[in-house]
Amino acid sequence: MKRQKRDRLDRAFSKGFQAGVGGRSKEHCPYSMLDSKSQWLGGWREGIDGRLSGLFNKSVSYTHLTLPTICSV
Repeated sequence: MKRQKRDRLDRAFSKGFQAGVGGRSKEHCPYSMLDSKSQWLGGWREGIDGRLSGLFNKSVSYTHLTLPTICSV
Protein backbone atom coordinates (compact mmCIF):
# COMPACT_ATOMS: atom_id res chain seq x y z
CA MET A 1 0.00 0.00 0.00
CA LYS A 2 2.81 2.43 0.79
CA ARG A 3 4.39 1.86 -2.62
CA GLN A 4 1.11 2.72 -4.37
CA LYS A 5 0.77 5.89 -2.31
CA ARG A 6 4.34 6.93 -3.03
CA ASP A 7 3.87 6.25 -6.75
CA ARG A 8 0.75 8.41 -6.77
CA LEU A 9 2.58 11.25 -5.05
CA ASP A 10 5.57 10.89 -7.38
CA ARG A 11 3.22 11.07 -10.34
CA ALA A 12 1.55 14.20 -8.93
CA PHE A 13 4.97 15.83 -8.50
CA SER A 14 5.98 14.87 -12.05
CA LYS A 15 2.75 16.21 -13.55
CA GLY A 16 3.18 19.46 -11.63
CA PHE A 17 6.77 19.74 -12.84
CA GLN A 18 5.64 19.27 -16.44
CA ALA A 19 2.96 21.92 -15.96
CA GLY A 20 5.51 24.35 -14.53
CA VAL A 21 7.98 23.80 -17.35
CA GLY A 22 5.12 24.28 -19.80
CA GLY A 23 4.22 27.61 -18.21
CA ARG A 24 0.78 26.60 -16.96
CA SER A 25 -0.79 28.44 -14.04
CA LYS A 26 -0.85 26.82 -10.60
CA GLU A 27 -4.62 27.29 -10.59
CA HIS A 28 -4.79 24.40 -13.07
CA CYS A 29 -3.86 21.88 -10.37
CA PRO A 30 -6.14 18.88 -10.91
CA TYR A 31 -5.81 17.54 -7.34
CA SER A 32 -8.03 18.29 -4.38
CA MET A 33 -6.49 15.98 -1.74
CA LEU A 34 -3.89 17.81 0.34
CA ASP A 35 -0.99 15.34 -0.13
CA SER A 36 -1.36 15.11 -3.89
CA LYS A 37 -1.99 18.82 -4.28
CA SER A 38 1.08 19.78 -2.26
CA GLN A 39 3.24 17.38 -4.31
CA TRP A 40 1.84 18.80 -7.57
CA LEU A 41 2.51 22.36 -6.40
CA GLY A 42 6.04 21.43 -5.32
CA GLY A 43 6.74 20.01 -8.76
CA TRP A 44 5.12 23.05 -10.37
CA ARG A 45 7.39 25.40 -8.38
CA GLU A 46 10.50 23.48 -9.40
CA GLY A 47 9.37 23.47 -13.03
CA ILE A 48 8.73 27.22 -12.98
CA ASP A 49 12.11 27.85 -11.32
CA GLY A 50 13.88 25.78 -13.97
CA ARG A 51 11.99 27.52 -16.75
CA LEU A 52 12.75 30.99 -15.41
CA SER A 53 16.42 30.19 -14.88
CA GLY A 54 16.72 29.09 -18.50
CA LEU A 55 17.14 25.35 -17.96
CA PHE A 56 14.19 24.56 -20.19
CA ASN A 57 14.02 26.62 -23.35
CA LYS A 58 11.49 25.56 -25.95
CA SER A 59 12.73 27.91 -28.66
CA VAL A 60 15.41 26.49 -30.89
CA SER A 61 17.75 28.67 -32.88
CA TYR A 62 18.88 27.40 -36.25
CA THR A 63 21.07 30.39 -37.09
CA HIS A 64 24.28 28.62 -36.13
CA LEU A 65 23.75 25.51 -38.24
CA THR A 66 25.93 25.00 -41.25
CA LEU A 67 24.48 22.89 -43.97
CA PRO A 68 26.69 20.86 -46.24
CA THR A 69 26.94 22.24 -49.75
CA ILE A 70 26.43 19.95 -52.65
CA CYS A 71 28.82 20.71 -55.48
CA SER A 72 27.88 19.69 -58.95
CA VAL A 73 30.73 18.96 -61.32
